[in-house]
Amino acid sequence: MTAGTYGGFFAVAGAVAWRQTYKYFRNPAFLAPALFPLFFFVAFAGGLTRVGSVPGFDYAAGYTAFQFVWALLQAVSMGGAFTGFSIAGDFENGFSRRLMLAASNRRGIVLGYVLASIARAVFTATLVTVLALVIGMRISGGYDLFGLIGLVLLANVAATLFGAGVAMLMRTQQAGPVIRTPIFIVLFLAPVFVPLPLLNGWLRTVASINPFTTILDAARGFLAGQPENVLPAFGIGLALVVVFAGWALYALRRAEKAGS
Repeated sequence: MTAGTYGGFFAVAGAVAWRQTYKYFRNPAFLAPALFPLFFFVAFAGGLTRVGSVPGFDYAAGYTAFQFVWALLQAVSMGGAFTGFSIAGDFENGFSRRLMLAASNRRGIVLGYVLASIARAVFTATLVTVLALVIGMRISGGYDLFGLIGLVLLANVAATLFGAGVAMLMRTQQAGPVIRTPIFIVLFLAPVFVPLPLLNGWLRTVASINPFTTILDAARGFLAGQPENVLPAFGIGLALVVVFAGWALYALRRAEKAGS
């Protein structure tokens, strides 16, 4: 791309990101991705604390931290899904059609939505983290926490790109369940309440092949100051971002051809 093309790309991305971020902080309904993980975190960490005392539960940072990591990843992933809902709404109200007509480089639209989703994820993650610290969560990691932040961002970007692709293909808010359900299933078919070795039956089998399990285990290791599965986790995260970036761009081209 030429310098002018690059300029158009980033100008479009910046405009979309600003609009979406502004909408987010003006509309209380957009706080939903933060409220659900907070509810799950309080319910699980508070009601199941004694699980941390069962034989075989050896997570160094304690049960509250164990649940916090899952709630954090759930918050940023579902936040990415809600970005897809916003995109679908833009198609329904006609904004996306005007945006595509005006955009000098339409691929910047996808980047703009991703940047806005990251801003939302930072806010949501901050809320979850503050609550966890207030109720006594221990943090054992030092510089390892940068690894946790990296995985959180990858989870958010991957979920955002997936949701954006579905929204641009369907171009209606009826796409909501199609966006939300796969992410929800992947999150809950992982070691949510106890480590993988303590699971039994089909759930252990499914969790063992669930790629999110590797990301979750690595993120928990970073928080406890005992990194594990670092390269596989980042490899999976980056692969998901690349695959879903292609998916989102494909859906964008379909939306262009549909004249939306």
